[in-house]
Amino acid sequence: MIHTVILIMAAGSASRMGKTKQLLPYKNTTLLEHAIEQAQKSVVKNVYCVLGANKETIQEKIKHHPIEIIYNPNYKNGLSTSIAKGIEYIQEKNFDTVLIMLADQPHVTFEYLNSLIEISEKNPLKIIASKYQHTVGVPAIFPKKYFHNLMNLKGDKGAKSFLESPTAEIIKTTISNNLVDIDTPEDYKNLLENPRLY
Repeated sequence: MIHTVILIMAAGSASRMGKTKQLLPYKNTTLLEHAIEQAQKSVVKNVYCVLGANKETIQEKIKHHPIEIIYNPNYKNGLSTSIAKGIEYIQEKNFDTVLIMLADQPHVTFEYLNSLIEISEKNPLKIIASKYQHTVGVPAIFPKKYFHNLMNLKGDKGAKSFLESPTAEIIKTTISNNLVDIDTPEDYKNLLENPRLY
């Protein structure tokens, strides 16, 4: 069986939201805790969370979850730095693949994560990525042979630029859920008002 680790990206300052997005209420918990719960309900046993902005406040809120925290002091330089920091931290721990997910995609369920992992088990050397209407992105699973590429990402697009590279071997999964990111107050308002549609 492939040894997979989940990295939850939750280091951003949420400048467009204007408040600590990770701790916004959602389904009797918070956006970040919901992501953590889905990760922990999946078949993956090792779950890590990358924090940056508001680290102390967030860490205090999630301390009852049995996950390991990775701190990214360079979070202001974009999502790529959090991915690189997470990969740097786990690369010596003998994982075969890493599943990268975001703290602000509330429609990502453990069932969806498990479906990605199932595809990865059958295609252990390929990237398994989520196919959106006009692009491809996370949640996505990366085999160890791509860890070096992830550690050299730049900017705030995360792994998207690499996922769109013609050199990467990718299986793009078609999704039924709307895996929209919650980035603005309007996004969050729409999520609360139309939880199934948004």
